[in-house]
Amino acid sequence: MIEFILNDKKIKTDANKSMTLVDFIRENRSLKGTKIVCREGDCGACTVMVGELSDDKESIKYHSITSCISPLANAKGKHVVTVEGLNIGNKLNKIQQSIKDNYASQCGFCTPGFVVAMANYCLNDNSKTEQQMLDAISGNICRCTGYVSIINAAKELVENSKHKGQKFTLQQLVNQGFIPEYFINILDRLVAIKKEHFVEGETIIAGGTDLYVQKADELVQASKLRYITLEQGQSVVVEDNRFSISGIATVSDLFENQELNKRIPHLQDYLRLLSSEVIRNMATIAGNFVNASPIGDMSAFFLALDATLLIAKRNETRQVKLKDFFLDYKKTDLSESESIAKLWFNLPSNNCFFNFEKVSKREHLDIATVNTAIHIEIDNENRVVVCDLSVGGVAAIPLYLKQTCLFLLNKKISNKLIKEMMEVMNKEIFPISDVRGSSDYKRLLANQLVKAHFIKLFPRIVKFGEVA
Repeated sequence: MIEFILNDKKIKTDANKSMTLVDFIRENRSLKGTKIVCREGDCGACTVMVGELSDDKESIKYHSITSCISPLANAKGKHVVTVEGLNIGNKLNKIQQSIKDNYASQCGFCTPGFVVAMANYCLNDNSKTEQQMLDAISGNICRCTGYVSIINAAKELVENSKHKGQKFTLQQLVNQGFIPEYFINILDRLVAIKKEHFVEGETIIAGGTDLYVQKADELVQASKLRYITLEQGQSVVVEDNRFSISGIATVSDLFENQELNKRIPHLQDYLRLLSSEVIRNMATIAGNFVNASPIGDMSAFFLALDATLLIAKRNETRQVKLKDFFLDYKKTDLSESESIAKLWFNLPSNNCFFNFEKVSKREHLDIATVNTAIHIEIDNENRVVVCDLSVGGVAAIPLYLKQTCLFLLNKKISNKLIKEMMEVMNKEIFPISDVRGSSDYKRLLANQLVKAHFIKLFPRIVKFGEVA
């Protein structure tokens, strides 16, 4: 049995835990406001809010997800809110009213998703800026309005959801007509729900953002599955002079971690290139590794941080470097009963530099054609003392450029060095032609993106005209 709260109603169901949340909402509960369009988590028409208890059970943290690629199992013990759950009697709530006043809806098919995403912004104390509101709706697509009217409504809500610079509290949001009154009692109702654990099976599923795009129908029919319920705020902590990250931490856990943002400048800009907020709220770091795509963004990212994985099987654990984890196309050093329990990497020092580059057919929220990341440390004479460089899309696996890194060590950064480095790198990559581009195009991209690392990180030394 799966127990959770759907809008204002407690749900206890023995429905197939592998069915998508959107199918349960629409077909089992006849809540048709949550729309189905892409079934790939790309359009946001199926957006719902999910509220989870904090560790101390003193508050609820809400985040938005795309319900078309989320298994019903992940609703366990949580508060799921659809657009119907935001209705206030026979009148529009403040979010709906703002959309109406700004003429931000035409055909209306996408509107419920926008309403839910904007409500999620309003419910989060830490969201106070226009950029955070734009992040909140970044996963919602509209084919009618041109977005200007929607953005106007969103910006209006940024101002209307706070007083004297402070975001409204939960009670104030109710009093001001943003959300219905039943939200006040959800905390106590969630605390009362007993959490249960599923029996172990053969396939481990966490966020489902990959598997539910590829094989949703197969999963519904499968009998041996183990779901790991996601919980926002999974530990991203500093311990023993390193960052330690839970195996089921999401991309949003990285995005929101203040210490990590201090150590890796522009981290949020890099992660915005990966996916929209609704997907970042679901997609796990370890899941991206296990997918083993040659262009996995998180794989390229953490290869450059020289990450180490802790792999678990029942009570046994072992360690493996991420650069040794990928064996061949879609093949990893992971047996059937193993999972990634944790990963870690050393704290970047003050002399370290990090950069991530990505080219895709769409600038944001798209699968990469080529991606690359670098972590480099230099001494006072601009000599390379540490270098970790990765490139995706140029081999059968996400590639750690071992020979290129060795070549750079103990050498002083210069335009001449970068040119020599490119010759070494081009012997180490093996791009192939596919639907995202020819092998020649991918090689060109890899060359330009790796040069971009040095041009961006060392602009006073490496000049575009000298290395292009």
